[in-house]
Amino acid sequence: MSTSTTFVKKQSHFMQGIQGGVSIAIGYLPVALTFGLLSKSTGLSLTETVMMSLLVFAGAAQYISLSLLAVGTGAIEIIFTTFIVNIRHFLMSASLSEKVEEDSLWKKALYSFGLTDETFTVASTKEGSVNASYLFGLMLISYASWVVNSGIGFVIGASLPTTVQESMGIALYAMFIGLLIPSLKKQRKVLYLAGVAAILNSLCFASGIISTGWSIVLSTLLAACLVELFYAKYDQKEVIHNG
Repeated sequence: MSTSTTFVKKQSHFMQGIQGGVSIAIGYLPVALTFGLLSKSTGLSLTETVMMSLLVFAGAAQYISLSLLAVGTGAIEIIFTTFIVNIRHFLMSASLSEKVEEDSLWKKALYSFGLTDETFTVASTKEGSVNASYLFGLMLISYASWVVNSGIGFVIGASLPTTVQESMGIALYAMFIGLLIPSLKKQRKVLYLAGVAAILNSLCFASGIISTGWSIVLSTLLAACLVELFYAKYDQKEVIHNG
């Protein structure tokens, strides 16, 4: 009887996770479709597109990888850039671990793969603690939506006229601008960071000393350090002035 009750409870938690992830799955649909379309225009095959979504499952990192592949960037630069983009996952994992019930290591390894900005938000805002069954349900439906719709987007892209497929490369940069603008409205620091990074990347690219991939990586890191240093000194002056 106790075993049956435990199974029902786990199934209930799993279904709660599925229900919680429905909105994420719907939200992923247009983004994943666009990723599939852009993958086709970048030159990836259907298998490569689906495998990237299966193995990476990180929207921003996958879009950045496409832009780097488009300019012929090497594998090491792409991996390093992906690490920088996803470094926030360390903080999200540490925060979520305080809310998740204690469980075996292999289960933690499985659901940690499905941690994204969206799944983290839903799980962390849920009342009370969450367990592995809930997270598996939440992340499974989100993961399935992302992978399946990536493939569908590629198939749709393959059916488009050649001229339209070639023009999809512009949509990749337009999407990055669209992602950046909302952040610019909230924080002026983002504007400085984007501007400094763009200037540094242009200088590195014009010099011809380093490759495009490493130029992006180095300019991003250096811009982040310079802007943070500037704001640290600015805050220190504000404290002294107000004091």
